[in-house]
Amino acid sequence: MSAILFSSPGNPVPEDHKAGYFTGCDGRQIRYAIFRSTGQNAKGTIVLLQGRNECIEKYFETIKNFTDAGFWVATFDWRGQGGSERILRNTKRGFVRFFRHFEDDLKIFIEQVVLPDTRFPFYAIAHSMGGLILLSASPNIANRIDRIVLLAPFIGTHLSGLKLVVTKFLLGFLNAFGFGSFPVLRRRQSVETRLNILTSDEKRFVRNDKIFQSYPEFETGVPSIRWLHLMFNAMRRVNKQQHLERITIPTIIISGSHDGIVPIDAIEDLSTKFRAGQLIPLDGARHELMSEVDIYREPAIAATIAFFTKPEDD
Repeated sequence: MSAILFSSPGNPVPEDHKAGYFTGCDGRQIRYAIFRSTGQNAKGTIVLLQGRNECIEKYFETIKNFTDAGFWVATFDWRGQGGSERILRNTKRGFVRFFRHFEDDLKIFIEQVVLPDTRFPFYAIAHSMGGLILLSASPNIANRIDRIVLLAPFIGTHLSGLKLVVTKFLLGFLNAFGFGSFPVLRRRQSVETRLNILTSDEKRFVRNDKIFQSYPEFETGVPSIRWLHLMFNAMRRVNKQQHLERITIPTIIISGSHDGIVPIDAIEDLSTKFRAGQLIPLDGARHELMSEVDIYREPAIAATIAFFTKPEDD
């Protein structure tokens, strides 16, 4: 039997796991994995949802943190990235036909994998794009997930004013006229620029890059016009007061003040309208909190574990 999960330098596969594929909402094959806790009595299962251009392998260290704390972890690669089936012939381009396909895949994963194969109660932690998807889907999964942690959810960008208006208009125009699968034009970022945007931990940054160097088929390149157009539509929807009021699942949002992807102002604005949500800001932290230096990463891990731990589990 061929391997489904893969190790890379400094990034071993956690022990005691089950991995495979489930069928997504339109027949796409979605790669998933379940990791069992190291203790005999599980505190529950954490559904871990990734950001854009990520894969299960990138979260091995974080998964071990949670399994060592007594939780099972269930996770999967979003359609079009990681080890899941790609949508376009150009497998390196970030693309999705409909935003609801992300939500439908999440529901299928919970119903067909998490419910029958893991341990109650169920919690969810989601990073960046995964946070946006989870925020959008949350009103419909309140009977499945007990608590949520959002890590730098992708609910805004550093674009503002006229530039933001023009960008949204052009994306909508190009998508409507059949250019949705074309790549978003942008300058190629240097390694130093990517590091400064994503994390202050060079060691973890290099470790993550080695995953894609070892397994280039897992990497997703430049996003498509349609992908970004759909993301902006979803951002507008989840930032509305009426949508946030429909979310009843207790939620904490953890975000860094130096996030190069999602501005802290956007996170703060959403949190003021989000009755079920509470913001935990990390002064100085950047976008990838689970790949940050320990001074930021450890408080985020500790807050998540404490939030997901019931008093009788202490």
